[in-house]
Amino acid sequence: MTTVTARIRAIPTWQVTLGVALMALGFLVAAQVASEGPRIRYTSQERTPLVETALDLQDEQTKLKKQVLDLRAEIQDLEATGQGGAAATADLNQRLEDARVAAGLVAMRGPGLVIQLDDSTVAVPPDTNGRDYQVSGQDVLSVVEELWLAGAEGVAVNGERVTVATAIVDIGGSVLVNSAYLAPPYQVSAIGPSDMFDKLTHSEGFVDFIRARQEAFGIDVRYATSDQVELPAYAGVVTLRHGRPDPSAAPSGTPAAPATEAP
Repeated sequence: MTTVTARIRAIPTWQVTLGVALMALGFLVAAQVASEGPRIRYTSQERTPLVETALDLQDEQTKLKKQVLDLRAEIQDLEATGQGGAAATADLNQRLEDARVAAGLVAMRGPGLVIQLDDSTVAVPPDTNGRDYQVSGQDVLSVVEELWLAGAEGVAVNGERVTVATAIVDIGGSVLVNSAYLAPPYQVSAIGPSDMFDKLTHSEGFVDFIRARQEAFGIDVRYATSDQVELPAYAGVVTLRHGRPDPSAAPSGTPAAPATEAP
């Protein structure tokens, strides 16, 4: 025992200190290794559900993306349908405007022609009818008809717009247009294409009119072209008591519409 004690005492102090330190270090390493085992096992056990959750979220995101694309496509279809509806509405509005212009319900301004008719200044020979030397409703009507045939888009007589319902007749010493009594000179204004005057002056009907009225009786006929002819809108009643379409204007095989009566 004394020998063992003597040997222990003979060991240098630094060796003892180093041994204690190594033992402590070994204990710490063993404790660290022991503590890493459960943490590693815990991480391995939790990885599978996390991966599954991530995959589920990815699938849901893919579905949402598809839903967004489908909604965008639906919006584009609706926009296309809306544009088609807008185009159809614009077309209907244009057709309505064209009908209003044709019916004389819209004021017009544009290049055209003005023809003035005035009574003759020639002395009336004896034993002749003095009315032949005055402008009649038939004269005004003939000029209006020739202007339509020459391509006029709108016509007015002394500011009275001519429509399909306009009557031009003699009443005493004046001419009745619509419901207005007009006195000479009669200015027949028309808006139309640039070649309207040329077509009018080369029309056989208008040439015959000039020969029959101007050359034979001295009816004063004057012409004036203008870039700014103004036609007022028709201000009378547009409701027809009776109306029936022209059967000859209906397409082949299409029955004519029945007559209608306004209330």
